[in-house]
Amino acid sequence: MSAPVMSIAEAVVMAEAELAASDTPRLDAEVLLAHSVQKSRTYLHTWPERALSAEQYTAFRALVERRADGEPVAHLTGSREFWSLPLMVNDTTLIPRPDTEIFIEQALALPLPANARVLDLGTGTGAIALALKSERPDWIIDATDQSAAAVTLAQANARQLELAIRVWQSNWFAAVPATDKYHLIVSNPPYIAADDVHLQQGDVRFEPRSALVADADGLADLQYLVEAARGYLHDGGYLLLEHGWQQGEAVRSLLAENGYQQVHTWRDYGNLDRISQGLYRQPEAAEGGITGHE
Repeated sequence: MSAPVMSIAEAVVMAEAELAASDTPRLDAEVLLAHSVQKSRTYLHTWPERALSAEQYTAFRALVERRADGEPVAHLTGSREFWSLPLMVNDTTLIPRPDTEIFIEQALALPLPANARVLDLGTGTGAIALALKSERPDWIIDATDQSAAAVTLAQANARQLELAIRVWQSNWFAAVPATDKYHLIVSNPPYIAADDVHLQQGDVRFEPRSALVADADGLADLQYLVEAARGYLHDGGYLLLEHGWQQGEAVRSLLAENGYQQVHTWRDYGNLDRISQGLYRQPEAAEGGITGHE
């Protein structure tokens, strides 16, 4: 049976109805159709009366059906925009979230040297490291991930965007030279409790559990990073961590208990606690009452 002749506008309306269970059915429909016809969403709005070819319609229908079954749009298209950067995405890493862009805003606002050394732990697609490099070309940025597949993906994104960052495989600091010191360490670690009901909902069902779940009600990796980062930060260096919206107070306590100063939490676009910061001072500096950045 041949595919029906259908215009762009008709295809979007049809898909929007079928994707009604999504939080963003219209957007999903347009992104999937734009991917199917290899055009921009602007093209869809400019030429709504254009008819789809049989091949385009068939490809679009297949994507809509998979999205209706819950697969993330980013996995279906193989890409996701973050900080205006087009990133390749697959099911080996987390899909970059808009709220993580708060990370970039806060990192760029810090009083760091012009040639600051930055370490992104658990880089996934490389989103945070690449966004920072795009804004601060003179920063020296390293990125690690325990997943070999994630390292390959982040390296591919760096090549595609022509942004020079170093990416290698490491379980947190395990393969980071002990002599390396950084002005800023950032991480979006696993922070969801194993019994959290949200693991059975939405896009996270299709993302690697190892990148989502942490012991101790989601705080185990956050606690490790707060403690271990002290050995890799310059005096006056910063630690920035993304965490769950209910974990702000706990993370601030961890930072304070481990001697960090200027402890603060920023809220995301939904007005929920999302990013916490600590300034590390070496014990002798802290005892001398020195504050600020070197």
